[in-house]
Amino acid sequence: MMEMPGSDEWFMRQAMKEARKALARGEVPIGAVVVRDGHVIARGWNQVETLKDATAHAEMIALTAAQEALGDWRLEGCTLYVTKEPCPMCAGAIVHCRPDRVVFGCPDAKTGAAGGWINLLDSNPPLNHRCEVQSGVLGEECLYHLQQFFREARLLAREKRKQAGELPSSPQEDGGKAPE
Repeated sequence: MMEMPGSDEWFMRQAMKEARKALARGEVPIGAVVVRDGHVIARGWNQVETLKDATAHAEMIALTAAQEALGDWRLEGCTLYVTKEPCPMCAGAIVHCRPDRVVFGCPDAKTGAAGGWINLLDSNPPLNHRCEVQSGVLGEECLYHLQQFFREARLLAREKRKQAGELPSSPQEDGGKAPE
């Protein structure tokens, strides 16, 4: 199925392109774009490891770039598209810069702050701004890429532990137990 340019799905694909940039650099594959008047005005991808900065989430980078592009910290009239539900830090920044909408791919039940774990974007009592939130846009696809990344990261970590002699190299050496 081909997405129409300007649709939520089309802009989420733009965010997914940013997520692939993160993946190519060994980062958790999360991407974001900010859209205003049907045009992408800012992009961001997760750069926590690259920049050695815990705040360098895709949303934070995209929001900062959008504020710079507009010359204003208020992002009224904008929509943030992000491949994974924003965390509390990002949700707090979103509330403060006031985009009209937030559209995300896959939810995060453990740390999501747009309805997964908590909801800072539509809190009660309300914060200084409420965003319209649309979840699940291309959610299965966004989730798949995150799951693949973490699956590969676990396998790599296990292999490193095995090479360091911290784990047996075969189940037989471990008394026939199944791997972790």
